[in-house]
Order: sequence, then C-alpha cells, then structure tokens
Amino acid sequence: MTATPMSKGSNLPVHAPVVRVELAWDTGPGVPDVDASALLLTDAGRVRDDGDFVFYNQPRHASDAVTHRGKRAAAGGSTDTLEVDLRALEPAVERIVLCASADGGTFGQVPGLALRLFDAGTGAELARFDMAAGTETAFIGGELYRRQGAWKFRAVGQGYASGLAGLATDFGISVDDAPPAAPTTPVASSPVPPAAPPAPPAGMPYPSQPAPPAPPAMPQAAPPAVPPAPAPAAPSGPGAAPRLTKGEERLPVDMRKRLSLRKEQVAVSLQKHGATGVTARVVLVLDASGSMSFLYSRGVVADVVERMAAVAAQLDDDGEMQAWTFASNPARLPDLRLGELPEWLRLHVRVGEMSLFRRGRKKGLDPSQVDMRAVGIQNEEQKVIAEVRSFVRSHPASAPTLVLFFSDGGVYRNAEIERELREAVEEPVFWQFVGLGRANYGVLERFDTLPGRRVDNVGFFAVDDISTVPDPELYDRLLSEFPSWIAAAGRAGIL
Repeated sequence: MTATPMSKGSNLPVHAPVVRVELAWDTGPGVPDVDASALLLTDAGRVRDDGDFVFYNQPRHASDAVTHRGKRAAAGGSTDTLEVDLRALEPAVERIVLCASADGGTFGQVPGLALRLFDAGTGAELARFDMAAGTETAFIGGELYRRQGAWKFRAVGQGYASGLAGLATDFGISVDDAPPAAPTTPVASSPVPPAAPPAPPAGMPYPSQPAPPAPPAMPQAAPPAVPPAPAPAAPSGPGAAPRLTKGEERLPVDMRKRLSLRKEQVAVSLQKHGATGVTARVVLVLDASGSMSFLYSRGVVADVVERMAAVAAQLDDDGEMQAWTFASNPARLPDLRLGELPEWLRLHVRVGEMSLFRRGRKKGLDPSQVDMRAVGIQNEEQKVIAEVRSFVRSHPASAPTLVLFFSDGGVYRNAEIERELREAVEEPVFWQFVGLGRANYGVLERFDTLPGRRVDNVGFFAVDDISTVPDPELYDRLLSEFPSWIAAAGRAGIL
C-alpha cells in the first residue's frame, strides 16, 4: 500500500485498529534532539489529568491504549515512535494530539521533519506528512480524532514559538520551564502585554478558561521615602504609623517603597472598618491549576503575593505568612518572611511543572521547592482547605487567622468545599476568597447566603483583572468582612 501524502489541514479515515505514529528527522551537527509525545483529550479539548500525557518518562497510558515506543537511530536520521490502540481508548477520549518538542534549538534547525502513520498490524505506511517549521520549539504534527464513531487522522503542522508553555496552555496543562522573576515594579503600573498565543488549528477549541487581556497602565501615587531601619513595632491606634517589620530593610529600594505605601493603605482600610490595632495570623493560598498558568507567566500572581505581604506586615506581629499552593493536591510552601520576599517569589510562585517533554525535569530544583508535578493541574479546593484547618488546629495562636485564598475558579467540588467550610465555622479562622477573572466559583460565591451557620466565616469577591485594581480598593475589599467576623466570633465564644 502506497502512503498517502498529506498537506497541512488534510485528513483521511483510519481503518487500522492499531496504528504506529513515527516522528522522523535527519540528524547532524547542530540539530536539536527531538521528542515525540501524545495528549489524550476529551471533547472539551483538555486532558483529564497529567496521566493523559504520554512521553518518554511516562511511556504508557493507564488504559494501555497509547504507548511511547522510543527512539531508533538509522543512517543519517532518527525516529521517535508512539503506538495507539484505537480499540482500547476510553469513551471519554475524543482526540489524541501528536506532539513534539525540540531540545536545544528550534524546529527550524531540524531538517527532514516528517510524521508517518503506519498500520501496526501489517506494517503498511498509511500516510506521510512532511513538515516545515521556523522558530518553534514545540510542535503539533497531527491528531487522531473520532468522527461519527470512526477514527480519522488530520495533518496539523502547528508550531509554538512560545514553547511548551504555549502548547500546554491550550490543553489545560501548565508548564513551568523557569520560575518568573520577581517584578521590580508593580504589574499594574508598567504592564508588559504578553505575546498573543497562537490560534489553535482547525478542529482545536480554545481553552475553556481564556486568558484575560493585558491590563491598562494605572497611575500610581508617588511613593514615600524609603523607611528607616526597623525598630520595635509602633503602638497601634487612630492615626498610628504602619508597623515596621523585621527584614524590611533588606528589600530592594523599589520594593521597600511599595511596601511602605501599601502598609499605610492596609492601616487605613482597617481603620475605616473599625479594626485599628487588630492583629492576625495571615495565611496565603495560591491556585496553581493549569488554567492559572497565564497569570503566573505574566507576573500577576507574583504581584498579588507582594501586595499580600503588606497585609501580613501590618496585621502579623512578625510579618510572616504561612503559604500553600494547590491544584489536584495541596502543598505547603516555606513561610514567607518579608526580608526574603524577592527570593521567595523567584523560588515558589510557580505553576504545575508538566515539563514532560524535557529530560531531567527535576534537575535544578532548590531543596526548598515543592515538586509541582505532585500538585497536579486540577481544582481540588477542599483538600487545601482541610490542610490549612489542620495546621491551625495543630498550631494554636493568640490571634485569629485570616486566610487569603486566590483562585481563578473552575470550582466543581461544591459539596466537599461546603462541608469543610461549615465545619470550620467553630474555628478561629476567616476565609477570604478572591476570584481572579470570570469563571465558575460555585459554592464560594454563594456562601454568604447559605443558612445554618452561627457566624459568617467566609468572604468572597471576584475581579476581572486584579492587576487593574488599585491598592486602596483591593485592601478595602479584602478587609471589609474580617472585622465584622471578629466581632461576631467573639460574641459566639469562638475567639
């Protein structure tokens, strides 16, 4: 049987029950190494979890339907092969995207790049798709997809100059090739618009949670002078100065200026809500699910953490925050100490490391860093809520605990989340949830109206783009319900 030559966008029916997909290229000096992989997608165009990625370090899908067979070298060329048993695919799997990544260069440096489709039973070559590329470092060669109960193959040829992050974001996976650098200026004051992600090829839907637009520049008030070296905390009271916090003097000058101004704004917000002099332990929780990757890569999450550090500096007597990250699973991060803020942002503001195309993905991890592969990519808010509750119970404090919980939604464990937060009513913890963008927040945005609680222990608000919200407005919204909860919890004997 003669192989059918394919052009970009063309398709053909696949009658073979088991197919072999071979990525081929010419080797030589200066040619990057190339790796093949497969993504198993539902009809929503997204993976279900990280098990739906098949590649050299995870060579067999749990269903045994997709297997990475590995590389072979021949005279002047190499191949990397995947095998797909179409009969064994689960009903939920509608498409298998056939991907590649270039290690140490771009696909424009890879000559003879071709995707070949074989009948695994007879060895007959069914199709050949010769591909051309430029600056791309990740590539979709083709896809196998269901149509009216039958399987077809489409030649795609879609490259991603943005690399693994650009490709993975389209399919609900988050790739952390390098932690974002700590910003030296607020994102809101000097935004850098991200490169537009490539449009998915025909038949590929956009992600279910589209990335928000880059924020417009916001005017900033003139910063005050750099604060002096720390001194003992000033007494609180009407008009009292913001507390000076241990380690503050070690921050970069620009960051110290922002912190000083923000602490003043936190103090003003507390005073407006009748909470001058209130102290609290502050806990930070950061969503690291796959849909959050755009906010991490833009530096939005790093900027949020810096803004929340001012809340801890003003409310907590030692200015420290305990911190968690979560997706499929929760993970506690090292405590955030104010003097270590730039390095903490660099090391720990990260999304799930699905760097599955890349060898040695654990190399270079700092001993303090969480292995984000274990955190995953899905939304399981109830797990991190339970873990924070356990921490509070095992580490009692004289002050109440304020949890600042940031998520872009996609909430679906409504019953489990409601159970955790209802049980937490009797605990000295106020849960302030902040939604980042337009998404499904489920029970979190309905909690204020849920009956049967002695006190309202949950606050919620959502913003389309938190980078555009000025600090005074953000702190007012963050702290609007916390003081009233303190009063109600005191009357109820919870505090």
